[in-house]
Amino acid sequence: MSEASGRVARAFRDHDAFERIDDGRFEATTTVFDAVVTATETDGRVEFGVEIRVPALSAAVEGDVAAVVEEGWHETLELRLEDIDGVTRGDQDLDPTVRLAVDEVVVDVAFTDINERRGADDAAAIINYVEGTYVQGLIPGYDYTGPAAQLVDRARQASE
Repeated sequence: MSEASGRVARAFRDHDAFERIDDGRFEATTTVFDAVVTATETDGRVEFGVEIRVPALSAAVEGDVAAVVEEGWHETLELRLEDIDGVTRGDQDLDPTVRLAVDEVVVDVAFTDINERRGADDAAAIINYVEGTYVQGLIPGYDYTGPAAQLVDRARQASE
């Protein structure tokens, strides 16, 4: 197994949604969330790992969120993300892991592809899907802060 080969590094370098962090790790530049893709080549195939960190509902709002609301929000996000494989071009059977880590939700998705450029495109699509799904799950009536507020403002501006 090797870190990102020349062909994999080129695929991410040429993609407008990523910047290289180090060998085999690429940061998404098209989202307000922390999103990193790892890519390692094994036997001509590329193994991609996508990790997206989004604020938990209680960390994204001013004031308190009832525990039952937070739990319901998290469960709904997890259910919505089960449909993530519909956004990829590769023949993927994705099984995202969605876990709560203190004040953030970590979404992990892994897949393998023989085509490094299609894999980079799929990684970007997965990140965009998570961001869009997160925005859909924002509950009206709260005052949002941080990245969630940026997304709400972006949506407002787009609708004007």
